[in-house]
Amino acid sequence: MASTVQVRLDPELWFFVAVSHRVGQFELRHDGTATLGHLAESLGVPLTEVGGFRVDGVAAAASHQPRPGAAIDIAPVARPQPLPSRFVLDVHLGKLARRLRLLGVDTAYRNDADDDELIAQAERERRVLLTQDRGILRRRALWAGAYVRGADPAEQLVDVVSRFAPPLAPWTRCTACNGTLVPMSKQDVLDEIEAGTRRHYEEYARCASCARVYWRGAHARRIDRIIQAARRAHPGISR
Repeated sequence: MASTVQVRLDPELWFFVAVSHRVGQFELRHDGTATLGHLAESLGVPLTEVGGFRVDGVAAAASHQPRPGAAIDIAPVARPQPLPSRFVLDVHLGKLARRLRLLGVDTAYRNDADDDELIAQAERERRVLLTQDRGILRRRALWAGAYVRGADPAEQLVDVVSRFAPPLAPWTRCTACNGTLVPMSKQDVLDEIEAGTRRHYEEYARCASCARVYWRGAHARRIDRIIQAARRAHPGISR
């Protein structure tokens, strides 16, 4: 008869597992050689989403090999998670990248980057890789990553902000390239804006990287809605 372990999975992680495992406790086949990390991944839970393991009530590392018959608890990451508030997003999260930049969050994004490039950039620039691809989160070369929950950018933004609580600085980053915005007088950009814009807006900025011109007011209401949603997701973040 095959040996088993008893697994208790926190409900916050049920999203990742089969319906049959979305219960208080279940048995999992175990031959005594698999580590806790391997057991979690076999269920479909990326290790980036695991905050800790306990075996028979005692904290244990992902590399621990539990004995057959052990009782295993798997907890989610704590929120806010103490990782850098600098991100790189995979190709499917372009709208989320734009919203994060609207809030002034350092967000790297390219719509043609492959998995190896994303992993290398995350390591090189010490960024957290945000994705909805569980496969890339299982790559051993990945320095730090997180699964983004939500089907639309608004939900995704709330998830990222509640998980990492990044400091917000609206009106400081270019939504196109992530460059820093530098305040400009109207006179500085007069030849680059339409007559209607000149009449209605007084505050301007230019991206130091791509030279794109921005004016305060063009997205003010939308940015305010995004900021308020972010603050509701984690009231402790700075504005």
